[in-house]
Amino acid sequence: MSDHEPHSTDPRTGRGELPPKSPLGGVVHTYQKYDPREFPSPTQPEPPDMVSSAFEHLLMYGNRRRLTPEQLAEAIRLDPADIAGLGPSLSALLAMLEERKRRILESYETETVLRSADETFRHRARETRLPKPFRKRLHDAVRHEQLYDLERLWYDADMTEPGAAQQILKLMDRLAEKYQVDELAANYDFSGDQPLTVPEALEVKRELEQIDELIRQLEEAMENAQIAIIDLDALSEYTEPGDLERLREIQQMVENYIREQAERQGLEMGADGALRLTPQAYRLFQGKLLERIFSSLSESKTGRHQVDIQGEGAVELPQTKSYEFGDSVSQMDIPQSLINAMLRQGDERPLRLTTDDIVVHRTRNTPKCATAVIMDMSGSMQYGGQYIHVKRMALALDGLIRSEYPGDSVHFLEMATFARRCPPGEIIELMPKPVTIHDPFVKLYADMSNPDLNRMLIPPHFTNIQHALQMSRRLLASQDTPNRQVILITDGLPTAHYEESLLYMIYPPCSATEEATLREGLLCQREGITINIFLIPSWSQSEEDIRFAYRLAESTTGRVFFTSGSDLDRYVVWDYVNHRRDVIG
Repeated sequence: MSDHEPHSTDPRTGRGELPPKSPLGGVVHTYQKYDPREFPSPTQPEPPDMVSSAFEHLLMYGNRRRLTPEQLAEAIRLDPADIAGLGPSLSALLAMLEERKRRILESYETETVLRSADETFRHRARETRLPKPFRKRLHDAVRHEQLYDLERLWYDADMTEPGAAQQILKLMDRLAEKYQVDELAANYDFSGDQPLTVPEALEVKRELEQIDELIRQLEEAMENAQIAIIDLDALSEYTEPGDLERLREIQQMVENYIREQAERQGLEMGADGALRLTPQAYRLFQGKLLERIFSSLSESKTGRHQVDIQGEGAVELPQTKSYEFGDSVSQMDIPQSLINAMLRQGDERPLRLTTDDIVVHRTRNTPKCATAVIMDMSGSMQYGGQYIHVKRMALALDGLIRSEYPGDSVHFLEMATFARRCPPGEIIELMPKPVTIHDPFVKLYADMSNPDLNRMLIPPHFTNIQHALQMSRRLLASQDTPNRQVILITDGLPTAHYEESLLYMIYPPCSATEEATLREGLLCQREGITINIFLIPSWSQSEEDIRFAYRLAESTTGRVFFTSGSDLDRYVVWDYVNHRRDVIG
């Protein structure tokens, strides 16, 4: 039937039928031969990046929300050329849906159904009889066509007048239908002459919205080969069964390929179905971070060169310890590790080492440069997602030192109300501390020498720079090098400090907390430790925050850097490379 022929008429109702849901005729699908074992093409220069998607997810959510295989699949970008010719043409399916949409829009007009929906609502309103206390509210709600006002009226009437509440509920249904008809007429340009009833208009609206969503999915799949995002059940209403089955096969192939690449890049599937990040994944992600940072600064011609790493410059001691994430396997005690594996496996072969089997030699290191990185995880860091930039910076700096400056040492500390040392493997899981006190003025103290006082009872979201500097100073004191520095990443003034065993938590920040923090800075200066501050923006930041940062940094001949947050990793890593060259060279 041509587009200009009249549509058929339903003899039961006398109204025109909706255009039949038949696929676009005259399209012949041809499929190229392929080997499922070689999908995508083996000539692809580089596999898709899996670890970045997983790490970006965990940087945002920590371990509160595990990354599922479905979320990973949606984040992966494949080359559309990899699936070209392996199934029904996505462009042909797209043309079929657009043709279906065009025929619908050219078939109907909406002026009639707009009047009908309005008249039905007004008629229902006239038939609604409410007790006198509710009449004015009903009149106002109907006049302004406010569904929210009717909902409030229904709630109040349901408490005292159940019969009246039932009438209001029916009126709300009519108004909701009118809303949907108005939305249909506003969102789509109909050019036909066939009138619609309200139920038919709602069905047309549902179908057009479904077609629009499928078109969006197909267009996205054509851009990045994300077959998994296509709703095949919804598409089955418009396509041929053979095409749909072929799409399902390709979808499964893409999922299998993503799962295989994830395993190769160090993403392991846990028993709970969630993905687990291995040390291999950490190294890949850190490498990609550094590649991004230095490639964006390549025009500066900094003189940075790749060199062969001959070891970590550490002297092995007779003592050994169990392997921990971040330990170098170059210090592995191979005989003892193999004995542990044999004791665990018994007669089972081949012999497989696990991290629980590995023991490494303890080492004494004389680093060329020692750094303590203080990461602010107080409550204010959640605003604008600043904590994500801090964690990304820490991972990049850790990767830089491990790969290019293995003779250096770096320690990471998490700072909030308390400071604690954070192993590199836990950086990804750090999250800002939840704000538990919302009063505009807070003055609290706790005697931490009290054995009955648990840290879990202390509000966790304050900023204790003094405690973090104290821990950093003690960590760096054991490093046998004159080149020692603290990198402090924060968004403002300290709001907590110690006076002997008393912990004070004061907001807004007070001079006592600032002076206690500055005294700790002077102790760092006496021990030859430089404090460099990276100040990231905050909604509450003021000139006072900036002045304090300068006072603290200048007391140790350090510097203050201002960064938007998103550039934090670039600033810190780049400054580490340049400043290290100046000091050691």
